[in-house]
Amino acid sequence: SPGLLAGRLGRPVLVGLIDPPRAEARDAIAECRAAGIRVVMITGDHAATAAAIARDLGLSERPHVLTGAALDSLDAAGFADAAREVDVFARTSPEHKLRLVEALQAAGAIVAMTGDGVNDSPALKRADIGVAMGRGGTVAAQEASAMVLADDNFASIVAAVKEGRTVHDNLTKVIGWTLPTNGGEALAIIAALLLGVALPMTPIQILWINLATAVTLGIALAFEPAERGVMARRPRPPAAPLIGRYLAWRIMFVSALFVVLVFGVFFHLLGSGADEATARTAAVNTIVALEVFYLFSVRMLHGGSLGWRQAAGTPAVLVAVGLVVLLQLGFTYAPPLQAMFGTAALTAGELALCVGAGVALFVVMEAEKWLVRRLSRR
Repeated sequence: SPGLLAGRLGRPVLVGLIDPPRAEARDAIAECRAAGIRVVMITGDHAATAAAIARDLGLSERPHVLTGAALDSLDAAGFADAAREVDVFARTSPEHKLRLVEALQAAGAIVAMTGDGVNDSPALKRADIGVAMGRGGTVAAQEASAMVLADDNFASIVAAVKEGRTVHDNLTKVIGWTLPTNGGEALAIIAALLLGVALPMTPIQILWINLATAVTLGIALAFEPAERGVMARRPRPPAAPLIGRYLAWRIMFVSALFVVLVFGVFFHLLGSGADEATARTAAVNTIVALEVFYLFSVRMLHGGSLGWRQAAGTPAVLVAVGLVVLLQLGFTYAPPLQAMFGTAALTAGELALCVGAGVALFVVMEAEKWLVRRLSRR
C-alpha cells in the first residue's frame, strides 16, 4: 500500500494506476462512426478523466464534457439539446443516465446502452438494447439487459451490428431471389392460359423445379458473408419495410424477364420442329439456368457481380449449383426420370440455348444495377 511504501522508504510515495482502453475499442468506435452510429460516453468519473479517455478512444480531439451538475441546471429543452450534441458526460448519477437515454429516444434514436453496475440498471432496462458485461458486470445489470457480453469487449457490440446487417442483407437476398423466380414460373403458366397456347411446362415439371432449386439455391443465400462496405452504410430507418420500392420493382422486372426468356426458348424450339416434350424440357432447363445466373447477380445487393470474387461464390453457393446441375442432368437424360416427368434428351445446341438465356438475364440485371447506382449518386 502507499502508506506501507512511505514508511519503508521514509518519504512520501505517489502511486499512479492506469486502466487503458483496449486497442480494438478505438477501431470499433471508428467503425461505428463510419456506419453512422454515434457513440456517447456517460461515466461517473471526473470530467478531466473522461476527457482524456475520450481523446484516447478517438471520440473527439477536443471533447466537450458536461457534468451531472451542469445537466441539473438545464431546462427540458437544454437537456434535450445536450443529449443530441454532447458526446461525453461525467460525474453522472443513475438518474442522469436514465434521462439521457430517454432524451435520445425522444429524439428518434435507437439506443444501445452498456453498463456493468447496479446503478446502470435503470438505463439498461430503458434502452432499446441493454448490453451488460458478462465477466465484470453485476447480476442486477445482467438481468436488466437484453444482451450480455461474454468477453466484456465493446468491439463485440460492433461485430454484432455487422452480423445483424449481414443477416438483414441475406434475408433480402433470399426474398429477392425467391419471389421473382416463383413469380416467373407462375406468370409463364398464367400467360399461356390467357393466350391459349401450349403450356411451357407441366404441373409435375413445375414441382420438380421447386424441389430441385428451392432446397438448394434458395438456402445457399443464407450463408452469404458480409458484403464489402457493409459497415460504411448509413443505418436503415426502423420503419423501413422489408420489401421496399426497389425490391418490389425488381420482383416484377425479373418475373417479366423470366416469362419472356422461357417463352422465347420454348416457342423457338417448337418453331424449329422440336416436339413438345423437347421444348418443355428446354423450358424447364431454361428456368433453372435463369435461377442459377440470377442467384449470382442477387448475391451482391450493393455492388456489381462481375469479378472473380463474385463469380467464384461461397462454398455453399458452389455446392448448391453443383447439385442443381447434377439433378438437371438426371432430369434431362436419365430414362427413369424421363418417363416420370415426360422429358426428352437435349442436344448440346439446345442446352447452350438454355444457358444463353441465363447469361442474357445476368447481363440485363447487372446493367440494371449499374444504372440504379448511377442514378442514386445524382
